Amino acid sequence: MPKLTEHFSLEEMTFSETAVRHGLDNRPNSRSIQNLTELCEELLEPIRELTGGPINVTSGFRSPSVNSVVGGSLNSQHMSGEAADINCPLFNPRVLFERIRNSGLEFDQLINEFGSWVHVSFVSGRTNKREVLIARMVNGVPRFEQV
Repeated sequence: MPKLTEHFSLEEMTFSETAVRHGLDNRPNSRSIQNLTELCEELLEPIRELTGGPINVTSGFRSPSVNSVVGGSLNSQHMSGEAADINCPLFNPRVLFERIRNSGLEFDQLINEFGSWVHVSFVSGRTNKREVLIARMVNGVPRFEQV
């Protein structure tokens, strides 16, 4: 599959173990591919520069069926190719979250999810809201708190 940017490929941004395990189609349409490209150009590549090392994408694009199986939000930006869940081998998720938060990078959402990964999103063609959240499990239910 083609590269979207120097360090991120379409395959990496669309691979889903859940899709493979359940035999689900996780191919994005052309608009979602454009959104993934812009997410990589405008956010993931700059985050890679910010950290000085690789960024691992654990979840990028999700088809509606994949999003449903993983329990994603009904309006998840993953379904439009505008979001990715990431980690960086050089920093724990809390440090990565704080570096992005304090960087001045334009993002729509930045979420420290359960202390295990960082969710980032970017929306092309509008001002991104720079919403910063922390997700925690409270009595088995995810709760999102603004920071």
